[in-house]
Amino acid sequence: MDYSAFVAGALSFNNVGMTFPDGTRALGGASFDVNPGEFVTVVGPSGCGKSTLLRIASNLETATEGECSVDRDSIGYVFQDATLLPWRTVSSNIELLAELHGIDKAERERRVRGVIDLVGLSGFEDKYPKQLSGGMKMRASLARSLVMKPRVFLFDEPFGALDEITRERLNDELLRLFQLEGFAGLFITHSISEAVYMSTKVLVMSSRPGRIVASFDVPFAYPRSHSLRYEPAFAELCGEVSAALRGALV
Repeated sequence: MDYSAFVAGALSFNNVGMTFPDGTRALGGASFDVNPGEFVTVVGPSGCGKSTLLRIASNLETATEGECSVDRDSIGYVFQDATLLPWRTVSSNIELLAELHGIDKAERERRVRGVIDLVGLSGFEDKYPKQLSGGMKMRASLARSLVMKPRVFLFDEPFGALDEITRERLNDELLRLFQLEGFAGLFITHSISEAVYMSTKVLVMSSRPGRIVASFDVPFAYPRSHSLRYEPAFAELCGEVSAALRGALV
């Protein structure tokens, strides 16, 4: 991957805190960076503020403390649900963000053709969401953001509702896209093995109000094969992350 076009610090959280109007303190001061060429995953207990971090990064929420620095004109966001419009075909769903941003039709169509090939949806361009499997819907959701060529990609547990085999297959597909496209990735999951398999770095958050309590650099080179999940070094790192997460619950 060539990151020469990027500047350091694609996404930066500096002591970011969040207190909602009802008094709920979701984040207690989170600080970390996601640099170009990094795929950073955050794990933590339910309700610790993981998704709130993504919402702040994308400007869906405004932090009440600290600062989040990111180019919000170059963000891709994949939610837990594929959020496809049922009355639009796969192609027209994928085209939607480019259409809303005023990109001309010829360029939109060119980009859509390219990302459909990238995510493995060739032949399904004219299908509707109800005709797709869960995994295919998530591929379409990924493609919709890829059309905009984001420098920063946010993932809010996108594979959590899928069966294990489909989830692992999409893990591999997303890592392939990460290597091809060179975005900075911030990924949220409850799965420790998924976090270690996907990432260059795994961050562990405490219970609410969430803060970063542990950081693990993942030493395994890309591309990663399915067999990595069964290697002793992989299991050892998963165990270390698990121990840190259990400690964060105390």
